[in-house]
Amino acid sequence: MVRPWARADGDTVLLAIHAQPGASRSEAAGEHGAALKIRLAAPPVDGKANAALIAFVAQRLDVPRSQVELIGGAASRQKRLRVTGVSLDAIDAAFPVEVALPKADPAQFRRRSMP
Repeated sequence: MVRPWARADGDTVLLAIHAQPGASRSEAAGEHGAALKIRLAAPPVDGKANAALIAFVAQRLDVPRSQVELIGGAASRQKRLRVTGVSLDAIDAAFPVEVALPKADPAQFRRRSMP
């Protein structure tokens, strides 16, 4: 499956992440534009959210934290990670993203009175 937020580069995978620190729990929350949205329970203070992001991704992919590297966006919500020793198939299995369907307009289901 094509993911705009994951790109293979040899034996590494580059991930585009939209981080949301200060959430009630850490979880993958779907796509945010061309990035994978990850909610983090850690606060955005003193690099705690970055450390939590690396630990969360490493745990989901079942790799050591040393294989997950923050390569961009240390002080931003938009981050780039390099993960070594994994494939795009492993990324798909660890972060399944549902395709969001447009919501139906409730007005189309209302009964119309006959004149």
